[in-house]
Amino acid sequence: MKFERKAKILRGPLNAAPVAGVVMLLLIFIMISSLLYTPGVLIELPIATPLTITDNPTVVVAVDSNGQCFYDNQPAELPDLKVAFKNRLRDAAAQSRKLTLVLWADKSVKNEVLMKLETLAEASGIAEVLIVGNPPIFGASE
Repeated sequence: MKFERKAKILRGPLNAAPVAGVVMLLLIFIMISSLLYTPGVLIELPIATPLTITDNPTVVVAVDSNGQCFYDNQPAELPDLKVAFKNRLRDAAAQSRKLTLVLWADKSVKNEVLMKLETLAEASGIAEVLIVGNPPIFGASE
């Protein structure tokens, strides 16, 4: 027994108007999404070599160009950082491991701010401090 088909598969030329409409919508969405605000702190890292790596547990502190410190994606003052360092140090001591402070500092941060953070880390009992930088571009001179 043969059944009649009522659905007609694409017969005839493809209409370009719907395709052009979809392409325009995609273009508009891409342009709008590129203008959206991206949350976070803009930090321009300095060019640094050689890079140091650690296998110790880390505490990461970001410092923006104004000298504002950020810990755990929140603005933090020095007393708050000291408490956070001691809490993380207690967790690391339970694992009998040394703790490392990793500083993501903008290249325009004053050395005074970095020294305060290093002194605070040392007073809290953190073993080492690493300052993060971008590796140099291949073939570029500093």
